[in-house]
Amino acid sequence: MQLMLLGAPGVGKGTQAKLLVKELGIPQISTGDMLRTEVKNATAIGATVKKIMKRGELVSDDLMLKIVEKRLKKPDCANGFILDGFPRTIPQAEGLLKIFQKLNIGQLRVIEIVVPDEEILKRLSSRRISSQCGRVYNLLITPPSKQNKCDECGGGVIQRDDDTVETIKNRLEIYRESTAPLINFYRKKQYYHCVDGLQPVNCVFDDILNVSIKLLKNMNGSVVNAMKFLKT
Repeated sequence: MQLMLLGAPGVGKGTQAKLLVKELGIPQISTGDMLRTEVKNATAIGATVKKIMKRGELVSDDLMLKIVEKRLKKPDCANGFILDGFPRTIPQAEGLLKIFQKLNIGQLRVIEIVVPDEEILKRLSSRRISSQCGRVYNLLITPPSKQNKCDECGGGVIQRDDDTVETIKNRLEIYRESTAPLINFYRKKQYYHCVDGLQPVNCVFDDILNVSIKLLKNMNGSVVNAMKFLKT
């Protein structure tokens, strides 16, 4: 299965992708994580990306498509993958279709996670991350046991540059302008659905799995095949 989670920053795409990885046994393709790795490793690309991310802007389509194509060629993507945070623009979506054709990859199935902007602002401005191991916390829901200290590695817990209130508002504005049109783009495709992201995490996950079964049924014509896939 080639699955894409669509939604604004902070709707829970990353959380749900990790749960799906465990359930379906296919990798999560997070362009955000790949870009942050470039920044952490202080590469030439990372230096450029750091400035862009700090402003809450989007990396160029050409660069993102090159990074994604390289990742999709790896052996662990042979049986499927979960796209997290990509594509974000119509040109990226069109470029991704060309990559799928080039690599002979099947149909992309899209699930949108819907959350109001005011809830997103609250979620992201409360998010913190370990500066050493990368574990993510939320001060409102899952704070670290010790203030500003990671429970796993003991490193400092910090707020990312792109999680400040001002930057979040800018990110949401950019999303509405350039990414939200993807909803209409993918609604025209056969395999599209949306779920309510205001529900508890486990309920959102159950909805995504149920949608996945529905989409696989449409593709395979058999719910038995769908259930068998989800259990492998």
